[in-house]
Amino acid sequence: MDTNGKSRHSNYELPACPVEATLELIGGKWKGIVLYYLMVDGRLRFSVLKRKVGCVTQRMLTKQLRELESSGLVNRIVYAEVPPRVEYELTEEGESLKPVLLALKKWGEAHALPLLEERERRKAVEAS
Repeated sequence: MDTNGKSRHSNYELPACPVEATLELIGGKWKGIVLYYLMVDGRLRFSVLKRKVGCVTQRMLTKQLRELESSGLVNRIVYAEVPPRVEYELTEEGESLKPVLLALKKWGEAHALPLLEERERRKAVEAS
């Protein structure tokens, strides 16, 4: 989904790209991180999830969680307590992303981190 909430395509039947459809659901700066922590840690309260994700604003995390919920990848559980308690967990469909997330983690360790380090090294050389 792009920022205005509209899908790029009206359907994803072939020959539309299933990779693009998947990225539409899980793409975005914070969604992969949210999905990863929910996969690793299980059900999490909003405040714990925000702390784990890091420098995301409350507004942006809420937006990303709502999109994941509307996509059927995350369940939002609200407890009728004072103060209210909200927790998030992966749905069965969200759990099916586990091999994808683990593959991304493995690739990131082997390739993304070295590529980012090299990019930063080049920037430092150009700046000096």
